[in-house]
Amino acid sequence: MGKYVVPPLPYSYDALEPHIDAKTMEIHYTKHHQAYADGLNAALQSINALTHKNYIIGILSDLTTIPENVRSSINFHGGGFENHRLFWESMKPNGGGEPGGRLADEIKIYFGSFKEFKEKFSTGTAAIQGSGWGWLVYNQTFSRIEFRTTENQTSPYTQRAIPLLGLDVWEHAYYLKYQNRRPDYIEAWWNVVNWTEVEERFLRVAT
Repeated sequence: MGKYVVPPLPYSYDALEPHIDAKTMEIHYTKHHQAYADGLNAALQSINALTHKNYIIGILSDLTTIPENVRSSINFHGGGFENHRLFWESMKPNGGGEPGGRLADEIKIYFGSFKEFKEKFSTGTAAIQGSGWGWLVYNQTFSRIEFRTTENQTSPYTQRAIPLLGLDVWEHAYYLKYQNRRPDYIEAWWNVVNWTEVEERFLRVAT
């Protein structure tokens, strides 16, 4: 594979204002995401595995392909790298609203309504103790969508689940604007969700 490189941000730092401020976006993208890429590269290099045949998704899906002494580091930095790549793509200027098509139907089946899904996601994500992520995932074992949370930078891929939509609730994602008001950040974030991208992810995995 070679070294992992942080992909270009698909919009400007200020594009998600006023919901996510430009300074937070800049620091989050240039410092934090870069740190996960650097940590992932360092961990793989330490075991001469920068040329591992699988992309990080494949590695996270089966951490037994990596020596035990670096699994924790790969889980953290690799998860952080991939989680953030998905996070940037899951947002867009003038986003928000509700999904349509098959994903909307699935949400109604498994959550009752979009309103109930949004409430479950928001409440569950706000309740994370410390740092972590809230997720809408596709459970490969049972072929259904679910809400999950993961701690720190753990990826749903390590749990045989495919992430469709993820929300970063590490303090670095919101503290400059929202301080300790995590629920306010979560409520604002719904206004920038890129449902087109999320729906496409769902359609790629739901057969």
